[in-house]
Amino acid sequence: MLNKSYTLIAFVCVNFSLLAQSVTKTMKRMPDTGQTSSYTNTFGEDNDYSINAPYFIVHTDGIVTDTITGLMWQQTDGGEMTIENATAYCSTLTLAGYTDWRLPNAHESFSILNQQNVNPSLDNLVFPTSLAEYWWTSDKQANDNTKIWATNAGGGIGNHPKTETISAGGTKKFHVRAVRDVVTPIIIPTHFTNNTNVTVTDNLTGLVWQKYTRTDSLTWENALIYADTLTSGGFTDWRLPNIKELQSINDETMINPSINTSYFSNLNINKYWASTSLPNQTTKAWYLDTHYGITTYDVKTAKHPVICVRGNSASALAIQFYNIENSTVVYPNPFISSINVKNEYANNYYELLNLIGEIIWSGKKIGTQDFSNLEKGVYFLNIMNKDHVKIKLIKN
Repeated sequence: MLNKSYTLIAFVCVNFSLLAQSVTKTMKRMPDTGQTSSYTNTFGEDNDYSINAPYFIVHTDGIVTDTITGLMWQQTDGGEMTIENATAYCSTLTLAGYTDWRLPNAHESFSILNQQNVNPSLDNLVFPTSLAEYWWTSDKQANDNTKIWATNAGGGIGNHPKTETISAGGTKKFHVRAVRDVVTPIIIPTHFTNNTNVTVTDNLTGLVWQKYTRTDSLTWENALIYADTLTSGGFTDWRLPNIKELQSINDETMINPSINTSYFSNLNINKYWASTSLPNQTTKAWYLDTHYGITTYDVKTAKHPVICVRGNSASALAIQFYNIENSTVVYPNPFISSINVKNEYANNYYELLNLIGEIIWSGKKIGTQDFSNLEKGVYFLNIMNKDHVKIKLIKN
């Protein structure tokens, strides 16, 4: 999700650079993990929240658009190769008429994983299954350039020696999948903001985090209860983060811990629980290890520390998006100037989004709106009622 960019003063004054670090935002929003199954009766697990549910558009020319992040991906990975060849492969790739492909960074690569699935943890209707065990990223381990961050088919991410892949003399299959920016990334001057109410805002994701966490450890079930009942900073809507949210605050340029302690001052080298379970080993759940920043898992009865999160959700209710693009609920489709919804209720609220997830219109009474000035192309209509559906529309 992010490429770190530091000013020259970072070489002179480390403490200042930690507080003033700028960051490049390449993902518009953070997608949900995709976990839709429940593994406990305790409220607060990953399944109880669906925020920015994954939604991909599969094109006919070998590419995929992620409507949540706005990134465009190579659909079928490029196969096994060394990290050097993977970098060169992406930079010279011509696919679907585009030549600006690149190797994804760690957060971008992690964003397309689906933690409801295993081996591979991808949506196989979007990304065809390959022999890959890992996928290279562009990020190196902070203190060792011979180790590269890679996502894995099991749904995690970790730092691996370059030599582990077959082409470099190893025994494992590290593949490459290229990505490109649909819109120009933006520079955010400060990654985090210290709020006055013992919270920290991540300016990349919009999530609000605890600044000071409890110092003891909890089992996974108790961690869910603690987060759900927490009152802190004047807020009561805290929750245990899912593994994508938790991994989003990891900084691959740091180790011991791999978290910016200028903002999270009492986060140490430890294993922090996520709300996401392993679907094939349901007695285990994911955690973030802040020694380097790998994501892995442990039995839920083990005790680990907790950091809570809030934000990016209109309510505590799970919101599910259903692809019903062949439905006749919305007509005409394709449309020219007007969009009509059958059985429109007075309390319906609508969002019309473009291909990369930008909201271009929102409100009620969509049938009275004139959309004739919209460019031709693909759009998505969110209908926020009791069912909350997302419908693909074509503008002629």
